Amino acid sequence: MRERGIWRRLDRRVAGDVALWAVLAAPVAYARLTPPYERYVVPLLVGSVLLLAAAVAVGRRLPAVAVVLVLLGSVVDGNFVFALLVFSYLAGRRGERAAPAGVLFAVVAAGGTVLHLVLLDTGMATWFLLSCVLLGAGVFPWLVGRYRRQQQALVLAGWEHAEAVEREQRGAAERIRLRERARIAQEMHDSLGHELSLIALRAAALEVAGDLDPRHRAAAGELRASVAGATERLHRIIGVLREADTPASIRPAGESVADLVDGAREAGMAVGLRRGPEAADLPELTAHAAHRVVREALTNAARYAPGAPVTVTVTGVDDRVEVRVVNAPPPAGPLPGPPSHGSGLLALRERVRLAGGTLDAGPAGDGGFAVAARLPLTSAADGRPAAPRPGEGADGLRAGTPGRLRDARRGVRRSLLAALAAPPAAALLLSLAYYPVVTTGAVLDGPAFERMRIGTPRSELSGLPRRQVEPPPDAPAATGGATCEYYTDGNFPLAQPTWRLCFADGRLTSKGRTTT
Repeated sequence: MRERGIWRRLDRRVAGDVALWAVLAAPVAYARLTPPYERYVVPLLVGSVLLLAAAVAVGRRLPAVAVVLVLLGSVVDGNFVFALLVFSYLAGRRGERAAPAGVLFAVVAAGGTVLHLVLLDTGMATWFLLSCVLLGAGVFPWLVGRYRRQQQALVLAGWEHAEAVEREQRGAAERIRLRERARIAQEMHDSLGHELSLIALRAAALEVAGDLDPRHRAAAGELRASVAGATERLHRIIGVLREADTPASIRPAGESVADLVDGAREAGMAVGLRRGPEAADLPELTAHAAHRVVREALTNAARYAPGAPVTVTVTGVDDRVEVRVVNAPPPAGPLPGPPSHGSGLLALRERVRLAGGTLDAGPAGDGGFAVAARLPLTSAADGRPAAPRPGEGADGLRAGTPGRLRDARRGVRRSLLAALAAPPAAALLLSLAYYPVVTTGAVLDGPAFERMRIGTPRSELSGLPRRQVEPPPDAPAATGGATCEYYTDGNFPLAQPTWRLCFADGRLTSKGRTTT
């Protein structure tokens, strides 16, 4: 199916190229096949249509080369001007860069100027006419094609921008969903995990009580095993819900470190609390992090060191507060159950980092376990995400597509301005270059012309310019043995011949206004 679509597009492209060649070859063939016939009409016709075919063939990949081929054809056949219009437009539409076309037009303009004014000496009028043809049939269509290309790029950039916005919206929804999953996972870990550990600790205490009935002791053991299994299932659920790089937690309202310690004591843990006066009023984020450190450490102590004494210390050191939780080795070994995965400490380490502190956790020297966190006493570390880098959005997304959209809009405006303003500006520059050269010393004003009388010797005519302009194409240079001279009245920008003065034997024999 994919190959069929490729072939279909290729067939359409070939059909389009053939139709373009036929349309452009029609005026060239018509001019060659209608009388009067020139010499070598057949070779010229065959060469012209083959040249157009070559231009069509290379026009897609090398649009500037196609323009060069058409320009070469216009040297021998003026009907190639229609092809020049089309291929100049296509060069602007298809060309990725503007530099090749700019260099091409500049070289053609410079080469044509040298050819006509220096080598062929065809005169300024011919040069001005051909320059206007190059401008109108070459530069202007190319600018229009360039504008259309930029407009298409703007449309594509707009679609890409819309797709990027849609992707960003989907990404934002996904991030919200993942944050909520992480929040639920952390809440389950913090609250349910802690409570399950304390339940298991109570069940273990009942199981080893000496005055308990054997049946009750067995039931307590089953309860402890069930709680251990529930804790492991909870851990697997948390692993599914948690987003590792976005820790989140819920601190029960109003619960302090002292409340945590009291709850652990009620569950049967031997917990001691040492708190300095500096730790009485901590910043909210620091207090939250300290609460998390103590809760995670007590939960781990209840699970992996049942019956071991635990010491909780919260003291201030300079501009920081140190939270340290140390448990002794368990008297009878850890409770039976699956080994620790360490995910709680990983999440705790990230929470402490967001609060601006550091966390160390590992075995103590006496065989126990120690968790130590150093947190700032000030609220400078507010835990907010880092500001986006230049060129990124609020969520860290690269802003390349909106930038491309702005660039495309700017390119369209530049292309439209160039297409509208460049041809008139270039025509004005051509006129400013052509007009002074043609009119200097060749302007005969109307009053001076009216004062000239028939029969006056040429040397006595006042106001007669020192040089002439080129006569109209169909005007005779001499009439009835008289030689005619042509002058302009200075009409801008073409400076066309306006006055005709005919002389015979050095005297003015006739005068008049040209009809062209």
